[in-house]
Amino acid sequence: MSTLTVSAPSYRLTPAHLGIASLLIAAYGIVPFAGTDYLLDAVLTPFLALALAAVGLNLLTGYAGQVSLGSSAFLAVGAYAAYNLNLRVPGLPFLGSLVLAGGVAAGVGLVFGLPSLRLRGFYLAVSTLAAQFFVQWALTKFSWFSNNNPSGVIDAPALSVAGVTFSGAVGRYVFSVTIVLVATALTVRLLTSQSGRNFIALRDHETAAKVIGVPLLRTKLLAFGLSSFLIGIAGVLWAFAYLRTVEPDGFNLDRSFQILFIIIIGGLASIRGAFLGAAFIVVFPLLLSRVGAALFGSVFDSGVLEMSQRIVIGGLIIAFLIAEPRGLIALVDRFTARLLRLARRGDRTWLQTQSSPDVTSNQKELR
Repeated sequence: MSTLTVSAPSYRLTPAHLGIASLLIAAYGIVPFAGTDYLLDAVLTPFLALALAAVGLNLLTGYAGQVSLGSSAFLAVGAYAAYNLNLRVPGLPFLGSLVLAGGVAAGVGLVFGLPSLRLRGFYLAVSTLAAQFFVQWALTKFSWFSNNNPSGVIDAPALSVAGVTFSGAVGRYVFSVTIVLVATALTVRLLTSQSGRNFIALRDHETAAKVIGVPLLRTKLLAFGLSSFLIGIAGVLWAFAYLRTVEPDGFNLDRSFQILFIIIIGGLASIRGAFLGAAFIVVFPLLLSRVGAALFGSVFDSGVLEMSQRIVIGGLIIAFLIAEPRGLIALVDRFTARLLRLARRGDRTWLQTQSSPDVTSNQKELR
C-alpha cells in the first residue's frame, strides 16, 4: 500500500525580496529619523509624487503605447477633487477623498481617452492637449472648484487616516511613501495579469493584438483610466503633502512635459525607471544650482539655472533616444550585471585557490 507524502512548499529569498526588504527598512526605519526637514519636504516628498505620476504615465505610454501630453491636467483634477470632496462631504475621511479623487481623475481620463479609439501616435498626443487646456481653463473660470476663491488657490486639508494626523515633514513623508508603495505594488500586480499582457500586445502591434483576440477598445480605455487614476492620486500628494497650497497655473503644460521627460530619461515600460527618472529630475536642479553657484557665483541666477536645466535635460533626452532608448534603467541594469559577473568570477577564483594544492608548500615539505 503506497503512502502519499505532501511536501511543504519551499520558500527561498531572492535578490528581489532582499531589495524590497532593504527598501522598506530604509523608507520607514532610517529616512524618517535621519533625514532633515529640508530633505523630507523639498526632495523626497516631491520625488514620491512625481514618481507616482510617472508610474501612471508609464502604464499608458510605456506599456500600452498610448501617447499623452495631458498628465498635468489629471494632477489638477485629483488635487481639486480631493479638496472639494473633503470640503463638501461631511465625515468623509481623507483617505476616502484621495481614492475618490483618483476615481474622478480616471473618469476625466476616460473622456479624453475616447479619441484613442480613432487616433494614434502624434495625432493622439495632440488631442490629449485638449485635456490640459480645458481643465486649466475650467479651474480658473469657475470659482466653485476653489470654494469661491477668485484666484483659484486652494489650501491643504489635514492628512488624517483612522484618527492619525500626518503633520510635519516626517508625517507628510510617511503618508506619501505609504500611498506610493501601495499604488506601485498594485500596478505591478496589474501588469503581471492578463490586462498587463493586453497592454503590451496593444503597444507592440495593434493589428496583431486584435487578431489574437485582445479587446482593443476596452484595453485602451482601461489604460487611460488607470493611468489617470494614478496621476490623480499623485496630484493629491503634490498639492497637499508637498506644496500644501496650489493654484491652477501650477498645473501647466511644463508639468506635463516634466512627467514625460521622467519616463523617457528613466526608461519606458519600467516601473523602476519611473522612480529613477523622478529622482534625476528632482535632484539634478539642486546639484546644478550648487555647482553653478560654486563656479560662476552670482552670475548663475535663477534664470540661468532654469535655462541651463532645460538645455541639459533636452540634450540628455536626445542622447538617450539615440544611444539608449531604454533610459537610465538600462545603464543601471548593465552596471549591476557587470558587478555580478565580477563577483562570480572572484568567487570562482577563490574556490579554485582553496581547492587546488599549494605546490610551493608541498615542495618545501618534501625538502
